[in-house]
Amino acid sequence: MSQASGVKVDRLDAIRSHLYANGFSTIQALADALGASLATVRRDLQILEQEGAIDRVHGGARIADGSSVEVAFQEREKRHLSAKRAIATVAYDLLHPRSAIFLDAGTTVLQLARLIRINPMPLRIFTNGLTVAQEFLNVPNLEVVLLGGQLRSENASIVGPQAEAMLETIWFDQLFLGVSAVSPDGTIYSVDSAEASLNRRMLTRSANRFVLADSSKFGTMATYKVAPLNAAKVITDSGLSDQWRGELAGLGVDVTIADLGTKE
Repeated sequence: MSQASGVKVDRLDAIRSHLYANGFSTIQALADALGASLATVRRDLQILEQEGAIDRVHGGARIADGSSVEVAFQEREKRHLSAKRAIATVAYDLLHPRSAIFLDAGTTVLQLARLIRINPMPLRIFTNGLTVAQEFLNVPNLEVVLLGGQLRSENASIVGPQAEAMLETIWFDQLFLGVSAVSPDGTIYSVDSAEASLNRRMLTRSANRFVLADSSKFGTMATYKVAPLNAAKVITDSGLSDQWRGELAGLGVDVTIADLGTKE
C-alpha cells in the first residue's frame, strides 16, 4: 500500500470514528475535525456511502442505520447512548484478532457490534441477536454464526432449547453479555425466562466473560435471575455511584469504568 493510500485509509477510519462518537456531523465539522478540505471529505463520504458504512443526509453524514427492528428495541437502544458507546469502546479494546467471541442480543452489546463493523478485524463471531448479526453483513474478515431457535421479537433475539443445545457444542474465547438489571445484592436479572436461561448457558461456555452494563442498570430489578455479577468481569460507565463502586469491590467483582467525559 502506498503512503497516499495509507493516509486515505486512516482518514476514512477517522471519519467513521468521528461519526460513531458524535452522531450526525456536517461536512464542515468533519473537515475541521480531520484538517481536510471540503472536497476531500465529500469524496471520502461518497466512498463510505458506497461501502454502506454511512448515510449522507442534510448536508452531512451519520453512521448508517441497520435494518429496522422492533420499536421497543429501538427505544431501549437510544437510552443512555453515550454510556453504551463508551462501554463498547472499552470492550472493543479487549478483542483479539482471530479469536472466537459471543455477542448477546443486548443494546449495549449492539454498540460493540457497530464498532467491529466500522473497524473490523479477523474474528469468529457467534450471536443470538438478529440486529447484531445484521451489523456484519458484507463486513470483511468476519465469520459470523447466528444461533438457531425461537425468535423473541421483543429483543430481536433467538432463544429456546435449540439455541441452548447449540451453545453446548461451542467454546468462546470471550463472551460479551448485556443485562436487564443488576439487583441490590449484585445479581444479574432478565425480563424474560428464556433469555435468562440462555444467558446462564453462555456464561458456562466462555473462557473470559464480560458484562456490559451502563450505570442505570445497577440497583434495579427484573423478574428472572441469571447469575451473580461476580461470574463475569464488568464494564460500566463513570456514572456509577460511589456506593455501588464500594458494593462491587466488596463482592469481589472486577470492574472497568468507561469515562463519559463531558458527554451527556
